[in-house]
Amino acid sequence: MEFKAWFQCINPECDNRYELTDIVYRCRDCNELLEVQHDMDELKKRSAIEWKELFESRYRKNKWPYGSSVWGKKELVCPMVDNENIVSTYEGGTNLFWADRLGDQLGLDDLWVKQCGMAHSGSFKDLGMTILVSMVKQMMSQGKNIKAVACASTGDTSASLAAYCAVAGIPAIVFLPKDKVSLTQLIQPITHGVLTLSLDTDFDGCMKLVREVCQNDDIYLANSMNSLRIEGQKTISFELVQQFNWEVPDFVIVPGGNLGNVSAIGKGFQMFYDLGLIDKLPRLVCAQAERANPLYRSFKQDFKTFEPVQAQQTLASAIQIGDPVSIKKAIRALQAFDGIVEEATEGELANAASKANRTGLLCCPHTGVALAVLEKLVGRGVIKKKDKVVVISTANGLKFTDFLFKCHTDTIPGIESEYAFEAVEVPAKYEAVRDAIQEKLGA
Repeated sequence: MEFKAWFQCINPECDNRYELTDIVYRCRDCNELLEVQHDMDELKKRSAIEWKELFESRYRKNKWPYGSSVWGKKELVCPMVDNENIVSTYEGGTNLFWADRLGDQLGLDDLWVKQCGMAHSGSFKDLGMTILVSMVKQMMSQGKNIKAVACASTGDTSASLAAYCAVAGIPAIVFLPKDKVSLTQLIQPITHGVLTLSLDTDFDGCMKLVREVCQNDDIYLANSMNSLRIEGQKTISFELVQQFNWEVPDFVIVPGGNLGNVSAIGKGFQMFYDLGLIDKLPRLVCAQAERANPLYRSFKQDFKTFEPVQAQQTLASAIQIGDPVSIKKAIRALQAFDGIVEEATEGELANAASKANRTGLLCCPHTGVALAVLEKLVGRGVIKKKDKVVVISTANGLKFTDFLFKCHTDTIPGIESEYAFEAVEVPAKYEAVRDAIQEKLGA
């Protein structure tokens, strides 16, 4: 079978198509976003049972490149890349953590956390970056004059782009808002040797500049307005279904900033549904920080209007975005999936992360936003005790040790930590150690 995919304008009145090897990010006629479309008629020639057997035979095996949980679904993701041009770090297949203790505390029987941060660069961004950088390598092999790949970032996209370009030997440029990313996130592109620009602006300002730089076709744009990224990120849905033995959760909660992820997750579930691999769709929940909540404000108006906001500083720095690129795709996905948008305050997200960490998780602040929203929806009775719920954890908590330290030392201005907990300093003597232990255990 010859599987095909192409870029298509999301404007139904336009419907323009472009090759995946075209250097194009928006429709050249109407300036609307593009998305990758697949030849579904060709894909449907293989039965659902056959697809399942194929995917199961590849999952986490070592035959290049299909052991990657992204490239193990190559036909549904990016069939146009030659295997020798694939740039992969064996991404995907991340842990699906059964959060039974946290679920008990919240009154849920079936709570799971999809730990997408257990990835090569420490976040879910790797899922999309493997597709994008592989396509760049493919285009370069076909003679395209691409000198470098560039992105604006709040930390995780830049880390992922830097890593994958380093693997491929392709130059990269990252645009970061000065003093608005963690030290760990800043170090990642630096240690991979890519050009790292620290700019005195916010993410939206960085995004404006990188788009200007990429107007010439010799520098390729790697942000999520490039819909190749979405193709990799939609495999989160594929993984969840496969990890649940081809069952579908009732709710999937995902943090939302630039809104590519919620669009991607919806697209993945829809594709599996259309191919007959699943027989129902979950409800999608997009969780936003109160200080960067344009989608939440639109949701409160039934999506009849949308206005960008000036994002305020938030602990959830990766979603501190006031003018999200993928807004139309996100709204479309939420409407199709009976979706909900909810927000979390700084105190709510910090304490939700700390509460979860007491049960064995290690949450980034963005996961804290999703967990705080989960608690609100349970409290309102929207999510029921018996519902199977998945929270998407987008990044590794080790990237945000400053956040975690401040939470547990109760040193975040304006926030009262409900889970302050510090190391106990005692003399290196048996009696002192024994007394400290007995005091803690109540012996």
